[in-house]
Amino acid sequence: MIPKINFIEAKSVFTKSGLPGADWVINPYNGCLFACMYCYAAQIARWKHPDEEWGTYVDVKINAPEILKKELERLHKKLNTKKFGTVFFSSVTDPYVGIETKYRLTRKCLEVLAEFRYEGNISIQTKSPLVTNDIDVLKKLKDVTVGFTITSLDDKISRFLEVRAPSISSRLEALDKLNKSGIKTYAFIGPILPHFINNDEKINDLLDKLQKVGVKEVWFEHINLSPKIKSRLYEYLKKEDSKLITDFENSDTQEYRDNLEKIIKKAMQGRGMKMGLGKVIYHKTLPKKK
Repeated sequence: MIPKINFIEAKSVFTKSGLPGADWVINPYNGCLFACMYCYAAQIARWKHPDEEWGTYVDVKINAPEILKKELERLHKKLNTKKFGTVFFSSVTDPYVGIETKYRLTRKCLEVLAEFRYEGNISIQTKSPLVTNDIDVLKKLKDVTVGFTITSLDDKISRFLEVRAPSISSRLEALDKLNKSGIKTYAFIGPILPHFINNDEKINDLLDKLQKVGVKEVWFEHINLSPKIKSRLYEYLKKEDSKLITDFENSDTQEYRDNLEKIIKKAMQGRGMKMGLGKVIYHKTLPKKK
């Protein structure tokens, strides 16, 4: 597949966020090439690309660092502070989608925040080990946390639904590297895929591995099966493995979720890991500023 790369000039990149736990969001790109089949952003981000398949296009906001610098300075002048709230990378893209190696817009935006000496929390969520290339910049930020989406310990399972995303094993290696470098991390186990149904062994294995690489905070999220996401996902499953549709249907029931939450709570006991500020499951949730 040859992705379609569009170059655009953004009017704003430091935008108010509607996500819980994030006051501002920075999207250096729009769209994502990882093509995850369950992604909610597939619907949110494609309004400019109504006829294009999610995972085949990315808009590169070529002026993002320059615009960010101006917006930060404007807010500083208006509010007389360098702490505007929690900043999140990113809501309609992965900030470390592969083309970041060429355009480095996420890195440049982080450099702008570092040079500005931003005092609020900066939270990054990704599926890519490319974030480890920016450890030098991350260390310059006052308060930064890097989260990795971890949906399984099996690269084959993750590859099935996270079609072109980096392997789970590479994400775990990146978490280990970040923790050893002194960067705060968290793991986002979301969506919880149906292969976790009533299975405390797999959940415990996953938590054991996360602890081994230094993760001290874990977030869980049930799968979002809104009509548009379900339509896209099920169309894919019908072609690849139609038997799994029943598992996904069951995962969208209250009985399944209640049972799963009991398993998760039990698995978390005695680990000394933080979990969602005392709650098991959040929907469309990001770690909140402590």
